[in-house]
Amino acid sequence: MAQPRPTVLAVTLLLVGGLACSDSSGPGNGGNGGNGGNGGGSGTPTLSGDVQPILSGNCAFSGCHAGASPQQGMNLSSGQTFANTVNVASVESSLDRIEPGDPDQSYLVHKIQGTQASVGGTGGRMPLSAPALPQADIDKIRAWITAGAQNN
Repeated sequence: MAQPRPTVLAVTLLLVGGLACSDSSGPGNGGNGGNGGNGGGSGTPTLSGDVQPILSGNCAFSGCHAGASPQQGMNLSSGQTFANTVNVASVESSLDRIEPGDPDQSYLVHKIQGTQASVGGTGGRMPLSAPALPQADIDKIRAWITAGAQNN
């Protein structure tokens, strides 16, 4: 009779752990809640809920990619990102800044990964003079692009 108890405990821990992990894919403070429109249960990243907070916190500063004269003419401020990146030619590379559906053909991805030279680009890894973005943030941006880089 003592053996069923550890099995029940193990199954319970796996279930609870699985539920906790399934909720951690989106932002914890309401990001994917209703912004995606097509989000369903897939956890598809959105521009407003997942990508914009990363850009706003790391790139969209006056003197960088915001304000009256953003670097390379690319304003990454909230409400400006989509029009300034998706299907827009890069100034430093022959790639578009963001090619919907293809993060490997999106120059912005190469800039944040530090692989811009591999696609004929110039300049340094972004954010410049700051720590690299965490891989989890890069993965969110890549996933949003892979899902079509929607203005959501």
